[in-house]
Amino acid sequence: MKRAIEKNLISINFYNPRDFTTNKHNKVDDYQAGGGAGLLLNAQPLLDTLKKIKNKNKNIYFIFPAPAGKTFIQADAKRLANKEHIVFVNGRYEGIDERVVETYADEVFSIGDYILTGGELASCVMSDAISRNIDGVLGNKESLSEESFENMLIEAPSFTKPAIYENRSIPSEFLKGNHAKIINLKNEMAKLKTKYFRPDLYLHAKCKKEK
Repeated sequence: MKRAIEKNLISINFYNPRDFTTNKHNKVDDYQAGGGAGLLLNAQPLLDTLKKIKNKNKNIYFIFPAPAGKTFIQADAKRLANKEHIVFVNGRYEGIDERVVETYADEVFSIGDYILTGGELASCVMSDAISRNIDGVLGNKESLSEESFENMLIEAPSFTKPAIYENRSIPSEFLKGNHAKIINLKNEMAKLKTKYFRPDLYLHAKCKKEK
């Protein structure tokens, strides 16, 4: 990511809602209306922040990380890599006043069925996954086509030389130079690895192929 930023392939900016709050203590959180444990981020600072961002560029695409969102997958990363400007709106504490989400969210994503203390880590994960699908970010474009979740399969096992280390050997076909056979072998290994580690994904890929 550092090299991508240095090459001007991507750029990252940060907006602090505290800079937009109208109360004298610069607070951005408050207790929940109607009661409930934990604090929420106020509507006013966030709405004013996002309004300013939107006014600067109409092509903004707002993403809210939240447990309620659909699961972020590789297909989303590839699709969102075509967006010109993405803004991740990160909640804290018990989340964000729902009026902010209703007003600005283009998509809401979850990175897994667990709770984080804030949306920042989820945004970093999605930013990384999206950025590496932008032309020039990866040194080798072929890396993208061989990665996990392409064609709904986990990436095949990979090995380095030496061929034998501590009585553990790599598949001999990898050393013979027949690329067609290597590709076929990797494809079969990817299916087996997916079936073992992600049977849900394997079943989905199998059903899709049968259609």
